[in-house]
Amino acid sequence: MAMKKRVVVLSLACASSLMAAQEVTIQAIDVNASVDTEVIKDIHGEDVKSADLAEALFKATPTISLVRRSGIANDIILRGMKKDNINITIDGMKLYGACPNRMDPPVSHVLTNNIDYIEIDEGPFTVEDSGALSADVKIHTIQPTAQWHGDVNVGLGSWGYQKGAFTLSGGTDTVKVLVSASTETSDQYEDGDGNDFYEQIQREIDAGKVSSKVQYQDKYKDLDAYDKKTFMAKLFWNITDNQELRLSYTANRSDDVLYPSSKMDAIYDDSDLYNMEYTAKELGRYSKELYVQLYRSEVEHPMSTVYRNMALMMGDSTHKLTTQVDGARIKNSFDLDAHTVTVGADYTLRNWDGAYYLNGVPLDEASGGTKPFHSIYDVDTKNIGLYLRDQVSMGALSLDMGLRYDTTDIESEYATQQDNDYDEVTGYLLATYHLDPTLKIYGGFGRSSRVPDAKELYWVGSKGNEIGTPDLDNTINYEFDMGVQKQFDSATVKFKAFYSMLDNFIAYNATKAANNYENVDTKIYGFELSGSYFATDALYFDYGIAYQRGKKDDPLEGETGTDMPEIPPLKLNLAANYDWDESLNLRAEMIASDKWSDYDEENGEQALDGYAVFNLKATKTFADHFEVTIGVDNIFDKTYAVSNTYKDLILLPTNTEDDTIMLMNEPGRYFYTNLRYKF
Repeated sequence: MAMKKRVVVLSLACASSLMAAQEVTIQAIDVNASVDTEVIKDIHGEDVKSADLAEALFKATPTISLVRRSGIANDIILRGMKKDNINITIDGMKLYGACPNRMDPPVSHVLTNNIDYIEIDEGPFTVEDSGALSADVKIHTIQPTAQWHGDVNVGLGSWGYQKGAFTLSGGTDTVKVLVSASTETSDQYEDGDGNDFYEQIQREIDAGKVSSKVQYQDKYKDLDAYDKKTFMAKLFWNITDNQELRLSYTANRSDDVLYPSSKMDAIYDDSDLYNMEYTAKELGRYSKELYVQLYRSEVEHPMSTVYRNMALMMGDSTHKLTTQVDGARIKNSFDLDAHTVTVGADYTLRNWDGAYYLNGVPLDEASGGTKPFHSIYDVDTKNIGLYLRDQVSMGALSLDMGLRYDTTDIESEYATQQDNDYDEVTGYLLATYHLDPTLKIYGGFGRSSRVPDAKELYWVGSKGNEIGTPDLDNTINYEFDMGVQKQFDSATVKFKAFYSMLDNFIAYNATKAANNYENVDTKIYGFELSGSYFATDALYFDYGIAYQRGKKDDPLEGETGTDMPEIPPLKLNLAANYDWDESLNLRAEMIASDKWSDYDEENGEQALDGYAVFNLKATKTFADHFEVTIGVDNIFDKTYAVSNTYKDLILLPTNTEDDTIMLMNEPGRYFYTNLRYKF
């Protein structure tokens, strides 16, 4: 059993997973074995403060940094970029948040307990989706099986955290079904100084930095941080031996999500995902696998000042937004000599609409026509892409290359806002060479593109100020990557480095009175070192360190600095795992970061101190059916902040001369336990 355990954990280390690995939960994963791909397993949420995927990814890999907004629904930064610069799909579906202030990023619409595994392809090395500048993140949710089985989870934690979840799956070789549901809630977490959300804001008020109008009303000061429910159902039908139809539906319902460092909170945040996939295999010489997908994702997100003092002074201001994506894709793959060729096409149509209300009345009516009603006026973004991919195996050398053409039309229903269209050819070449069975190297060059979104082009603030810039160019990424991976008898080591040249990067310029988004050429470079080491059959270590640095070629208009925003400093993830026996696993981990010494001060960022946080976890299995997890995060109750304060998000401004923005501290010491019953 110890040898089996070693093989499993080493294979995960080759994929740079930093989560604890237990062989009873690992299944074979058929993914590209290239060094540039990272695979993360075992994200089920029992060891985090919520089922928030962003926080789980932050703990799992050093390449991802967290954008903290609340106790849940947080965002990620990957290789110094976020938002649409990262392509994110859930079971192949494109999904976007409705909030222009990133209260509901794509990763917030799938919970950790519904995830099977995640592939992270860093860099511009994909042609099957558009918009991957820094990375392509593929989230794969759990799948039904023919054998009937299920599990029930109950979780409790500090600050009133409660979670309940269940999954049931089974069927026959022909038809398989799965049903999963969860509910969770939490009070406001406390930082290392013992301050909850209300008290973090009050600290800034007492220091004379923040107006009291942004504080929660006394009757809402103890409001829960969030209440979240989710439901997922799947049906897989093997129509014939070589044909399969997959249907799925996922619903997420979040209520009263508090965002203390913002001016508004989410009254609710609802999303619905509908997915249909059809696969036919071995149809002939030129069709090894034919794949067709149709999907729709819908998000509704009203945010409001109703819980704040400003609602008593000026009335309840609400910003309600909706977004919808209709998508389709078809691809066909076949083998030709040493080549595996894939040809495909995809289509997405995203609609985004947002409007302001005062006491439930459209803002233009409530203000006598002096303020705008719409923030984003019914904008359609239509994309059509065609692509060709070729994977070639030539002994020790393998080549992966792709070419893609995209045409994108963006249209606003508002008569005075211009329409935009973009056409782009992108592609990549990636080579991997096996010097021997234990050592491989890779190198590649890629060119990718992403178009500006409706917020960056057209967004109008509640005071009528035009924040968007309607004539933005699309961003082009030219990137070189290289890496090496070595497997020893008791260890693995992986090193990756990249150099990215971004033409027309879309940056936020806080010094301008209007049209705040601006194109600028930039460069980002960095490296990652990760791996595992087995000291004994029972004791093994995981480690990972990541560093990025970014510079603008020239300052933005009216500015002097050239530091890129949202470039996290050096980050280290280190963990020790001990398998006491086949049923008990102990884990101690440290997550540490250097201080922020290079940051975009002119656009709201500020110096953040470095930190080192220590976590402990123990998991015990009883009678093959019961699994108990207990743990503590931030053992020493450290007060620290991970997220910086780039002004492309509307955060609480201070009244100081340097116009700094309120920082959101991370949670303090957090105790948790989770009971899982498998049947």
